[in-house]
Amino acid sequence: MRQIIVKTLALGTLLNFAFSSAQYKPKVVLDNFFNNEKRENKETKALESWHYTWNDTTNGGFYMLGELFQKQGAEISTLTKAPSKKDLKNASIYIIVDPDIDKEAYGGKANLIDSKTIKNLVKWVNKGGVLVLLSNDNGNSEFEHFNKLAEKFGIHSNDDSINRLKGREFEKGAVYVQPGNEVFSELKLYMKEVSTISVKAPAKPFLYAENKVIGAIAKVGKGTVFALGDPWCYNEYIDGKKLTEDFSNYEGTEEWVKWLLKEAFQK
Repeated sequence: MRQIIVKTLALGTLLNFAFSSAQYKPKVVLDNFFNNEKRENKETKALESWHYTWNDTTNGGFYMLGELFQKQGAEISTLTKAPSKKDLKNASIYIIVDPDIDKEAYGGKANLIDSKTIKNLVKWVNKGGVLVLLSNDNGNSEFEHFNKLAEKFGIHSNDDSINRLKGREFEKGAVYVQPGNEVFSELKLYMKEVSTISVKAPAKPFLYAENKVIGAIAKVGKGTVFALGDPWCYNEYIDGKKLTEDFSNYEGTEEWVKWLLKEAFQK
C-alpha cells in the first residue's frame, strides 16, 4: 500500500518523501577552490568567501539557491580544496561555477582544474555523480583548464559573450525556453553576458540564446553532466526585486533544482 501511495505523488512531493528517509539524503557540494573570491567583512574585518557561495546573501551570492536545495530535502556543503575521491564518495551533486582568473582569485593566483581533479570527476560521474558546470562569459571566467574537464563529456565553452546589454535592457537578456525542454517548462528566463557552448557526443544541447547553444547535458555512464554558459541563478536575479514580472528565474531555478535532484535520485 505504501508503494502505491508513493507512486501517485507529484515529483516534488516524491522527492521530499524519498530524501527525508534515512536511506537517501542527497548531498550538494559547491566548489570554493576553483572559484575562490574573498573580501573583507565590514563588521569583523576578517576575510570571507563571497560570490557564488551558499552563505552570501548579497546580489552575487547563492544563498537563495541553497535554500531551494534544502527545501527539497538536500544537504548543502562547501568544498575548499580540489575534490579527492574521498570528497566525492558521498556527494550526489558537485557544482563548479565561474572558475577564477588570476585577477579574481584570492592572492592573485587562480587555482586551476588539474589532471587529477579531472580524473576524479570523470570516474565519479561514470559511477552516478551529477556534475554541474556553470561558466561565465569572456573576461570573467577561466576557460582553458575548465574546458579540459568539460571536453571529457563532449562540452566546450567558447570563451565568448552573447546576450550583452546595458543597464535595465532586460529584454536583451531574455532566453525563451521552447516546448519539450528536458529541464525547464516554457519559461522566459534572464541570462546576460553568456558564453556559448560547442557540443559533441555524448553531450546534447538543451538551451539556446541568439540561436546559439548556451546549455548542454551529457549522460555518461551512470551519471549526468549539466553545463550552462552563465551562473544565472544568483540572488540578484531570483529574488524578484530587480527583473520585470515577465521573467521567471525563480521558478526556473526551482525546476532546475528538482531536475538535478531527480537525476541524482535515479542513479
